[in-house]
Amino acid sequence: MAEYYFNKEIGLPYERALEVVPEKLKQEGFGVLTEIDVKETLKKKLNVDFPKYIILGACNPQFAHKALQAEENIGVLLPCNVVIYDKGGTTRLSVLKPSIAMGMVDNPELESIARQVETSLKRVFDSVN
Repeated sequence: MAEYYFNKEIGLPYERALEVVPEKLKQEGFGVLTEIDVKETLKKKLNVDFPKYIILGACNPQFAHKALQAEENIGVLLPCNVVIYDKGGTTRLSVLKPSIAMGMVDNPELESIARQVETSLKRVFDSVN
């Protein structure tokens, strides 16, 4: 099975990464539509402790519009998730690979859009150190 994400350790403190990553996304035309604080949610709902873990739902309106025109039900795979989490005192960044996620849809037009989105998200990923 192909890796469905990019992942790396970054040198930023967790709280700083929460500021930097949305800015880098913005530079590539993405906005953050959702922010899920998994640590807080699991504590509140299940009363369990979990490391710091944020899921950002990133969306580039132009790409989303093209994808929806190519495949009306593609909304079930949107937005693209970007994850920032703490692992043993280090900050990690994970980014969805749209080419893998949308690859399960048999639509050549969508494949092209997914590759474009992935290229843009990879630039974000590579720019965060």
